[in-house]
Amino acid sequence: MRDMMWIYAVIIFLVSEAWSLQPVTRYLEFNLGSDANLNCSDKTWNETIYVIWTIKSNNKSCKISISDKGGDSMDSCNDGKSLRNTSRSQSYLHIPNFSVKDVGIYTCEQTFKAGLEAYGTNVTIIVPPNISAWLEQGENKMVAVCKAEGKPAANISWSHEGNSTTVETHLAFGFITVESRLELAEGMDTKNLTCAIRHRFWKEPKILILNPTEGHFLWLLILIVVVVAISVLGFSFFAHKKLPLLRPCQQPATSPSKSPTIEDVEEVEPYASYHQRVNSIYN
Repeated sequence: MRDMMWIYAVIIFLVSEAWSLQPVTRYLEFNLGSDANLNCSDKTWNETIYVIWTIKSNNKSCKISISDKGGDSMDSCNDGKSLRNTSRSQSYLHIPNFSVKDVGIYTCEQTFKAGLEAYGTNVTIIVPPNISAWLEQGENKMVAVCKAEGKPAANISWSHEGNSTTVETHLAFGFITVESRLELAEGMDTKNLTCAIRHRFWKEPKILILNPTEGHFLWLLILIVVVVAISVLGFSFFAHKKLPLLRPCQQPATSPSKSPTIEDVEEVEPYASYHQRVNSIYN
């Protein structure tokens, strides 16, 4: 009878251990660049024998562990993650500067004096989207475009009503591009046209004013250059034709009543004449 009771106690213990090893799945998300803290259980460090975190992220798998003796600590991640204790002596995993490479499944096993607990946490990231808005010429009418790329998907709305379509494109690492296109009615004033982008990373929506595309500015610049070039060529042609007609009417630069200035030059006697006159004096 005593043996049966002992076997029954062992069965209950094994069943309870198997039940406690079933990881409880949790879902957490953190903003890009924030510090993330993951709790394993509510057991205090005084009750804990050891804690093991197994991390499977997008680019690697590693483990971080610590024991109550301190001699069995291990860290194969080597990326800044660390095990810390709260003010109530509860163990938690600290992840500094949370980024896309930290996204993954975090499984914690905590052994304490009365049993074992295991938790699995699906950790994801919130990344603020890159946003842009512009106007472009469609096939038959002007189209306003508003675009946001981030994680999770953003929500886009327009200040003006109209026929709009929204397309979502899923990229790597869970990033999503949302593009909304609004067809503008002919003659519609786009001066006050805006789109509002809402995302879980922001407390307030971002308001964008629609601007022409770079291609539109390029064509406008080309048009201005062509107009200026035509104007310069036309003026040159007109001036070339008019110049021969204006030449007969031009007056000479010097006045005919004014004679040119002639400098006085002293006459020099020939040497022979001068020599003869000197000799006559002496004679």
